[in-house]
This record gives sequence, structure tokens and C-alpha cells, in this order.
Amino acid sequence: MIDRTGGGEKIDRAGGVRPVSHAGYEGCLALESGEARVVLGPHAGGRVLEYSWKGENALFLDPAQGGWTWQPDAPRAEGERGVNPSGGRCDIGPEHVVPRRPALWLGAWTVETVGSRSGRMTSQDDPSTGMRLVRDFQLGEEGSHQSHLRFTQTMVNVSDRTTEWCHWSRTFARHGGIGIMPLTERPMSRFPRGYVMYGAAEGVGPAIGFRPEDPNIIRKATSRGDFLLITGVPRNAKLGFDSYAGWLAYLLPGDLLFLKRFPVFPDRVYNEVAGITSCIYYPRERFVELEPIGPRETLAPGEQASFTEEWWLLPYRFPGTAGELDVEELVARVLDVL
Repeated sequence: MIDRTGGGEKIDRAGGVRPVSHAGYEGCLALESGEARVVLGPHAGGRVLEYSWKGENALFLDPAQGGWTWQPDAPRAEGERGVNPSGGRCDIGPEHVVPRRPALWLGAWTVETVGSRSGRMTSQDDPSTGMRLVRDFQLGEEGSHQSHLRFTQTMVNVSDRTTEWCHWSRTFARHGGIGIMPLTERPMSRFPRGYVMYGAAEGVGPAIGFRPEDPNIIRKATSRGDFLLITGVPRNAKLGFDSYAGWLAYLLPGDLLFLKRFPVFPDRVYNEVAGITSCIYYPRERFVELEPIGPRETLAPGEQASFTEEWWLLPYRFPGTAGELDVEELVARVLDVL
């Protein structure tokens, strides 16, 4: 663990690591392995600005945000509420309980090289949540699958009180793809359709539909189990899942499959409002959000907890229509990697 907070940066050259300028920011860190590249940007929330294979970035990065940094003293419309950072974001939750945390979400982090093809970003100490966040990234070596990225977020309780937060990944991928969510028979899903849909109910306000119907969400039975395909924009953007398969995938129109694997804990408490282990947020344009979610971490002062996601980018043909997607073949490709 490192103790530095806020301000400045430390960048050193190492195997597969070099300082770069990217998206209007100086002092980013590029991790490179063969045809794969990851760019870490510490300037506005400790984000991944690029995750690419053969030059194709799987992430949505808003060009209008190029070089933007948070100014704590700016009016709120220009500060924390004015910009929703794009790219490979990550956060802590639960979403509807965690307080505003601009120091973590928008503030300047530090970045450093920690080994071959490895980098680390560290947040400021955040008084609202009592957290310091450390994000470690390790890109695969040549000869293995070069795009394999291990991403670990560590929550450190730097406050004088016990905290109860969870890992919350909020990665923006490019819009227009097909989401693939494996369902599990055991533990049995609490949701009749295998998912819930967040929305609004007249006279009630925000609500969660536990038996949604949507023509763009299709359940497919295969020899390897059942899968949900999110083939386009659903009626409401946010979909929650309680699957314990420990992976999700997103097939991009550019013939690239974005795969995430993450740990799941059937016997632990998931403290999101619907007790979900993952989420896909599919709005009408620009991006699709891929969200593994961790269990509740109860941390006494000075304690810490880590959650690791593994990412891959795999060449895979995008079908002419979602109905043409061979789910058996795609899942076999995924399981061969996992």
C-alpha cells in the first residue's frame, strides 16, 4: 500500500510502460503489450482513457471532455454536476446511498509505474466516504493474451469510523453492441425474468420492475445454460442481474468482444438496492455501461478491501442482426479464455 495522496504524479519508464499525452491530458501512462494498449488518466477521477486492440478503443471517450479537470471552487453547474466523466470509470457504492464524493469521482489522482506493463493510480482522501482508493492495472505479456488486463480497486478506510461501501464498476463501452449475460441455476435467481429493470412508476417515483418485458432483451437456452442477450436500447436503460456466473460480455459493432470476469460471493451481502451482482446500463445513444458490483465491505478505521476485475478484448464477428448471433459459439469462445 502507498501513502501518497492528491497532487502531482510519479511516472517512470519500465517494460511496456511509457508516459503519453492523451485526450487533451499531459502525463498519462500507457501500458502496452503487442497489439494491446491501456492508457491511464489520473486528472479527473482516475480513469482508463483507452483500452484498445489493434488501435480500436473499446471505450467511449467523450471528445467534448478533452483536457477537462474539476475545479472545486467552480459553481456546481460547471463543477461536479456539469461533467459526467467518460471512459473506463470505476466507483464505490451502493449507488443510492453513497454520498457525493467529488474528490474520488472527479478530483486529481496520482499515477505511477509499479512494474512491467503495470501502473497504479491513487485518489485523494475523501472526507465524505472516509475512503482512499487505489487502482492497480497489469496488462498481459506478449505470448499470452496481450489484452488481458487485471484491474484491482482497493478501498482503504482513512477515517475514524466504520464504513460499509462496495466496489462499483462503471465502464463506458461504445454504443450499439450486444450485451451477453450468463444466468445461473444455483443460487436460484430472485428475479422471474433473470433481471430487473429500473425505471419510474406514476405517483411513486423511482421504482424497480421485477417482471419486465422488453423486445430487445432475449433469453437464449444453450447446452451451457441460459443467457440474456441485450440486443438494443431497452425501454428503460438500467438493467440489474443477480447472476453468480462471474462474467459478462459485450460484443461491439467493430467485431470486438469486451469480456469481464469478476468474483462473486453467494453467501455475502450485496448492498445495492436490488441486491444485484452486476448491471448493464444501455441508454439511447453514445455509450453502454458495464458494471460488475462487489459485496458489502465493512471496514474499521485503517482496514482495506480489494476487488479484482479481469478484462479481455477478443476478435469476434458482429452479426448482421442479433438473431444471427451464434450464442453457443460465442460462449465456447468465452469459456476457452476463462
